[in-house]
Amino acid sequence: MKTRGNIELVKKLYGGDNMLRAEWHMLLTALTAKEKEYLRALAATVAEEKFGKGVYIRGLIEISSYCRNNCFYCGLRAANREAQRYRLTKEDILECCEQGSQLGFNTFVLQGGEDATQNDEWLTDVVPAIHAAHPDKAITLSVGERSAEAYRAFRKAGADRYLLRHETRNDEHYSLLHPQTMSASKRRECLKTLKEIGFQTGSGMMIGSPGQTVEHLIDDIQFLEQLQPEMIGIGPFIPAAGTPFTGEPAGSIETTLLLISLLRLRFPDALIPATTALATLHHKGRTQAILAGANVVMPNLSPRSVRSKYSIYDNKATSGCEAAEEIEKLEKELNAIGYRINFARGDYNKKGTEKCIM
Repeated sequence: MKTRGNIELVKKLYGGDNMLRAEWHMLLTALTAKEKEYLRALAATVAEEKFGKGVYIRGLIEISSYCRNNCFYCGLRAANREAQRYRLTKEDILECCEQGSQLGFNTFVLQGGEDATQNDEWLTDVVPAIHAAHPDKAITLSVGERSAEAYRAFRKAGADRYLLRHETRNDEHYSLLHPQTMSASKRRECLKTLKEIGFQTGSGMMIGSPGQTVEHLIDDIQFLEQLQPEMIGIGPFIPAAGTPFTGEPAGSIETTLLLISLLRLRFPDALIPATTALATLHHKGRTQAILAGANVVMPNLSPRSVRSKYSIYDNKATSGCEAAEEIEKLEKELNAIGYRINFARGDYNKKGTEKCIM
């Protein structure tokens, strides 16, 4: 009787019906192994129906390890004296983009801390330079909280997408993860502004961060339902040296995969990455995420000399299938589970998503 009830909840989610908090709680805590496999298979089917067997690739360029913030979980926090600091120049970034273009990438993701040197004016110089050199490529920014004026300038300069994870919707939990100088309401306001300006907007959260409860995760899901982001990035919490959470246990891979499947059913058109954090915790984390409903991977295009310095958490995977220049390894890994790379830009398009059929 219980199994039938849980399967009916999964089917209800698949049907697009609104879920009660108690129902989300059941899906997050009460599914048996068999029920989770049913959920996973259904999520993979939905992803295939929307996107075919192709997995989009984005070229990740980590532009700076400097950050003004002191988020308690992040290895790049300003107070971390163990962090290795660097910042790429505009010329460095353009070189990365050129390499990525030659490898077949059609989206570049510029990710970095909130660096006072790489400020709004600097970014509004870099983005159009990339756009001029590669007018057919999508440009994604992930550079934290900025003013509405800055976001408008980035959009006007040629940026298409913006990634800004809300991390946790629960304000009390947010205060456990961030200093008092940071505000959960400001983070949400930034996301609202990005949507209003017209960015394809990405949000998301860590799974298993210190103090997180099932109720917090339900808050997160309901926030995503309100925001309706085009991209949802989730990954397990991994502790970082030189932070207050050094030594805390990492988040659960199983729970992360469960949430990927649930979010695929709730947001069938969303772009959901198989994150590096999953690949860091388990050598099959990336493929497990794809089989659970993820449809994006982000190989690293940063110069090899700095990849290990962008240490937002310990032992971050930077080689093998995580490296852009080893894209053939990624293709083989995907082929082994029946998928392949989709080299299209992969723009969010609810009315007709690009497909890559094998």
